[in-house]
Amino acid sequence: MLRDESSIIEDMLVRKSPDIRYSEVTPKSAYLNRRRFLSTLPLAGAALLSPRAYGAVKLAAVKGPYSTAEKPTPFIDVTTYNNFYEFGTGKEDPSKNAGKLKTSPWSITVEGGATKKQVFDLDAIMKMAPLEERIYRHRCVEAWSIVVPWIGFPLNVLIKAAQPNPKAKFVAFESLYDTKQMPAARWAGIPFPYIEGLRMDEAMNPLALLCFGMYGQVLPNQDGAPVRLVVPWKYGFKSIKSIVKIKFVDREPPTTWNLANAHEYGFYSNVNPTVDHPRWSQATERRLGEFLKRKTLMFNGYGDQVASLYTGMDLRKNY
Repeated sequence: MLRDESSIIEDMLVRKSPDIRYSEVTPKSAYLNRRRFLSTLPLAGAALLSPRAYGAVKLAAVKGPYSTAEKPTPFIDVTTYNNFYEFGTGKEDPSKNAGKLKTSPWSITVEGGATKKQVFDLDAIMKMAPLEERIYRHRCVEAWSIVVPWIGFPLNVLIKAAQPNPKAKFVAFESLYDTKQMPAARWAGIPFPYIEGLRMDEAMNPLALLCFGMYGQVLPNQDGAPVRLVVPWKYGFKSIKSIVKIKFVDREPPTTWNLANAHEYGFYSNVNPTVDHPRWSQATERRLGEFLKRKTLMFNGYGDQVASLYTGMDLRKNY
C-alpha cells in the first residue's frame, strides 16, 4: 500500500544534517517541481516516489547571535525574486532557469597566500563548525530588501583553517561559471565568472556568514546553492553565490560589478542611505511583500558590529 505524501515528507524532516551527506540532498524547490509534475500523472506514477525523491532534509542549526527580531520575508518571495545573472537578468528568471544547476558533487578551491591550500568538498566544509541560524536583513542596491533566516557558520572559521599568511590583506571569491548550465549568462552584459572580494578584517568579522541553507533547509539553486556568502551590512551583490574558489591576496581584488560599472558600484558597497546610486535614492527601501517604504539604516542596521572597521575612512569616497 502506498504511503501518502505527508508521511513521507515528515520522515525526511526529522532527519538531521549530521545523518545525511550534502551530496544526497535535493533542494525543496526541486522536489516541489517534481511533485507538481507527478500530480499530473496517473496514480501509478506515485510508485516512482521515494524519500530520496522528496529530499526535504531539515538542516539542524542552533540559534545564532546577531539575529534581527524582524519578521522574515515569505519564502515564496525570497525564492522567486532574485538577482542571479548567470540564470537571466529578470528577477523571475533564476527561479525558472536555475533548476539545471548541478550542485553535487561540489568543491571549493582555497588558494593564494595561505599555509593550507587545498580543495575542500562541501561535506568537509560543513563539518568545520556547527551550523547556526541567523535572521539577517539583506539589502539590495535596487532599493528593495528582505529578512531571511540564513543557515551557516562564520566565514572566519574557514579562513582560520586555511591559515592565511600575514601578507594576505584581502579575500577574493569566485562563482561557478558553466555555459552549459548557465546559457543565459551569454546575454547578461557583465563579465563572468562572477567575482567578489572583502578586506581581511571584513571577512573575519563574525557577521560574515558562509551559508548553506535558509528557512531550515538547503539553499535553493536560485538563492546560491550549494554555498554562498552573506555579508549583511553590504548591498546584496557582495554576497556572492555558488562559490567554487576562495583566494587570499595582498591587493584589493577586482569585483564583477566594479569592473562593469565602477561609477555605480564601489568595492566596499556598504549600505549607506546618504550615498545615492546615480539612478535612484538609497535613503528608503521597500521590503519584499510590503507596499510602504521604510528608511534605510546605515550599515543595514549592523553599525554596532561593523562601524569600527571603517574608522577614518570617507564612506562617500569609499562607497
